[in-house]
Amino acid sequence: MARFRSRTAGALVALAALPLAVAPPAAAAPTPDYTITVDPATSGPAIGDQMYGVFFEDINYGADGGLYAELVRNRSFEFQAADNRAYTGLTGWTVTGTAATVDDTERLNERNRTYLRLSGPGSITNAGYNSGVALRKGDFYDFSVWARSDTGSALTISLATAGGAALANPLTINVKGNTWSRYAGKLRATSTSDAGRLTVSVTGTGTHRLDMVSLFPRDTYKGRANGLRADLAEKVAALRPGFVRFPGGCLVNTGSHYAYDAASGFPRARSYQWKDTVGPVETRATNANFWGYNQSYGLGYYEYFQFSEDIGAAPLPVVPALVTGCGQNRATDDPALLQRHIQDTLDLIEFANGPTTSTWGKLRAQMGHPKPFGLTMVAVGNEENLPEEYFANYLKFRDAIKAKYPAVTVISNSGPDDMGVTFDNLWAKNKAAGSDMVDEHYYNSPNWFLQNNDRYDSYDRSGPKVFLGEYASQDAKFFNSLSEAAYMTGLERNADVVKMASYAPLFANIDNVQWRPDLIWLDNDESWGSTSYQMQKLFMTNVGDRVVPSSVTGGRVVQPKPITGRVGFSTWRTAARYDDLKVTTPDGTVLLEDNFDDGNADGWTPIENRGTWAVADGAYAQTDVAAENTMVAAATDITATDYDITVKATKTAGDEGFLIPFGIKDSGNWYWWNLGGWNNTQGAIEKATGTAAAKEQLITRPDTVTTGQTYDLRIEVRGTKVTLIRDGEVWGSFDDNAVTEPFAQVVTRDVRTGELIVKVVNASPSPALTKVDLGGLRVAPTGRMTVLTGDPGEQNTRSAEPILPVTSTVRGLGSTFTRTFPASSVTFLRLEIR
Repeated sequence: MARFRSRTAGALVALAALPLAVAPPAAAAPTPDYTITVDPATSGPAIGDQMYGVFFEDINYGADGGLYAELVRNRSFEFQAADNRAYTGLTGWTVTGTAATVDDTERLNERNRTYLRLSGPGSITNAGYNSGVALRKGDFYDFSVWARSDTGSALTISLATAGGAALANPLTINVKGNTWSRYAGKLRATSTSDAGRLTVSVTGTGTHRLDMVSLFPRDTYKGRANGLRADLAEKVAALRPGFVRFPGGCLVNTGSHYAYDAASGFPRARSYQWKDTVGPVETRATNANFWGYNQSYGLGYYEYFQFSEDIGAAPLPVVPALVTGCGQNRATDDPALLQRHIQDTLDLIEFANGPTTSTWGKLRAQMGHPKPFGLTMVAVGNEENLPEEYFANYLKFRDAIKAKYPAVTVISNSGPDDMGVTFDNLWAKNKAAGSDMVDEHYYNSPNWFLQNNDRYDSYDRSGPKVFLGEYASQDAKFFNSLSEAAYMTGLERNADVVKMASYAPLFANIDNVQWRPDLIWLDNDESWGSTSYQMQKLFMTNVGDRVVPSSVTGGRVVQPKPITGRVGFSTWRTAARYDDLKVTTPDGTVLLEDNFDDGNADGWTPIENRGTWAVADGAYAQTDVAAENTMVAAATDITATDYDITVKATKTAGDEGFLIPFGIKDSGNWYWWNLGGWNNTQGAIEKATGTAAAKEQLITRPDTVTTGQTYDLRIEVRGTKVTLIRDGEVWGSFDDNAVTEPFAQVVTRDVRTGELIVKVVNASPSPALTKVDLGGLRVAPTGRMTVLTGDPGEQNTRSAEPILPVTSTVRGLGSTFTRTFPASSVTFLRLEIR
């Protein structure tokens, strides 16, 4: 049953007659665990209106089947195996009678290349997304179709359950001729359902051609035609984001950069090019989405700009730099094509801001928005891992944009990681070139976020500003949200450097997930916010205008531990052989040894039960080149804190290299040396904490592995220090010695309300008694307190949202006061300044 709801969800005693008595000594006040000291006399950095925003990418069916309100899946019959091997032109549809998808000269237009040919009598039925077409009793739904018929027969449009129970009175449309025309009508739901089916049927004989079969709820966000699903848009609007970054992400810098036209062979997998996505929806191109499905571009640049305006956010488009990333790592060497994309970017700014007399400003007006959108920022590229090629192109984009639109901020990036050779190289280039802003991306473990609250304390105050365009702690539990909150206090404290930040990704359709974690979850009629959504909402709606400097003393830091545990082997889309494993102490004592000459793998067990492992020809081999994240480990637990691992490794086939796990505690806690990863372009040391999905990179550098070559690998562990040696040469080293601080705070001032906002994160499992010293600042004795707390292992789901904020009035405030902040909590105190 469809619910269509958004859950967020003393007595006085006379003493005069009593005998005198000696009062007992007063109990000593407990010593606070922490003391927060505020310095109101010092002015901290200003916090801009764009401090926090959202990043939308069509991942996890975030557009079609998500934010875009279209209810028909594959409405234009454009799905192909190039998008997904399981797709055909009739994916999403069932047919009675004779029907086929056709790509010929009878098509609707050159860019909408496939249509349906239906020979009557017959019908087609669409099952929509998830469990079906979602309908609410009494609501209107706008149906439209492009059609032509050689007999002029009538179409009957009906809504029903899979079992045939009617959900609306049918609609009849008369197709008047054998030329393409758009026909439209409305249906009113007579029942509520989340499992409806849309059927288009014809009873007459002849040949009927159909395209762009569409069903839209009338109740879109702000009633926009070709609009957005209301509950999802409202959840984003409730965040009060300062900006909307779109359309990607990997959609921007993967696939072909050529046009969707005959000269280029109509490439199905292309970078997101904005001109494909504007104008009438039936003329927009289709594309193979990088994340494994089709994207219709019904939600295009005009709709992104309109949505940004509707929610009061600044639009931030990202354009291709002609250097692919996300594991593809190719540069397109075509100067004419590069110049075309640069001109496209200039045209984009004109589309957003130009007068209605300009070419692209006129198109904006024709689409319904004569007034300029007020675009002030453009980002060039996304996570490019080829710094030389990327930066050369970026400079050409920047110079062209600045020459024509000097006030537009042009944002560069620092590659795909939070550190490493590419990161350092791109930051050095951006500083030398005087870039306006640099986009950083990283997804790390919760411990990383708790250990790196001070990341931006040491950044150059006179260098380029930081846009943290993508970040998240790699799981969906409340502890992840707590770690993100602790980190966000550091972002605010460094608001003079970090000008914008956005969690990513934004949406996930629960039945079509390519990436976790995600901020907002949905099916075809419900939506719910993750614990991180609730956390982001608290920060985004309680930002303040300026940081008030503060410091904290005390603490319960968690000290690092030596790296101990089992050793193992792993592969990722690669077949590989391992031989002559030995683990020894520095004095040569053997702790573990296996050369596999006995022909068996006794003493080895799977950690991740994937792939095909077997001992053959005196080596331990994994032979499935499609298997990802395979892992086997020796039974011997290495408890020594100082030891050396040596092994011979050979890639025999596949896309990537090989991995050497060590320090294995269980399936979610280990290190591995990843050689030839990311399509054999990069190496790294990765650390998993809590879950295999929650990996952070401790080292990253360009790296390749040659098929058939045997590598002598050595890992020297000394407590928390590790040195990695390949074929006798030091490949890298690291010291995993960071302390984890579960307590963080920041104080800001809200000029509009005249309030001080004290934000405290206690990510530890124990309450934190805390003294707050406002440095003599006078505040009202009562204030407003909002607390988000709960089990750190809990998460919000479709059936239950246990992590929700609670707001109350707090008393006993003053220039100095003491509060106990609950275990696993975030607290926002709004104090009225007197």
